[in-house]
Amino acid sequence: MKALLVLIAVPLLAEAAPRTTFSKSFPGSVPPYIEITVDRSGAAEYKEDPKDDNPLKFQLSQSDADSIFGLVDRLDHFARPLESGLKVANMGLKTFRYAGDDGASHEVKFNYSEDLEAKTLLDWFERISETERILIELERSVRFDKLGVQDAILRVEVERDQKRLVAEEQFLPMLDRIVKNESYLHMARTRAAALAESIRAAK
Repeated sequence: MKALLVLIAVPLLAEAAPRTTFSKSFPGSVPPYIEITVDRSGAAEYKEDPKDDNPLKFQLSQSDADSIFGLVDRLDHFARPLESGLKVANMGLKTFRYAGDDGASHEVKFNYSEDLEAKTLLDWFERISETERILIELERSVRFDKLGVQDAILRVEVERDQKRLVAEEQFLPMLDRIVKNESYLHMARTRAAALAESIRAAK
């Protein structure tokens, strides 16, 4: 599933660097489990199985990493409860974890929180999850469904227009692959070229 995605060179998560991890377990949903780890430099990993030893690796911008860790700091590194206590539907068991460079670590679990900063941090991780899911779908289309590549690119564009993409440069190797391969529809190649150009211009 992820063979082509390792083309993007990103730093390994530094063992000593502060890092934050988000996981969500929601059996019956698609996917039923996600886990995202981000360190202070922006090096990040995404997996859909807690036993996955080959996660997707990507690099967040330093400004995005600063925003995430700013929220982590304001949430006291998850040293306090976040669950609202309200009677609401099951939205999946969510876990925030923090591991500092001094060895300190904290973890908090919740179904639903009314804490504004917790909700903002949750949205960051949801955006990352959405981005990686779309990237995985694009990679699947490129490998197994040439006629579906056009629709997959359109989904990337829609997500980008809605300001939901994170670390959008990770799409460039796949888009460039489409542009260079004449076996894909001309419309798909043209769309891929325009999107790649826009992403590069935004950098």
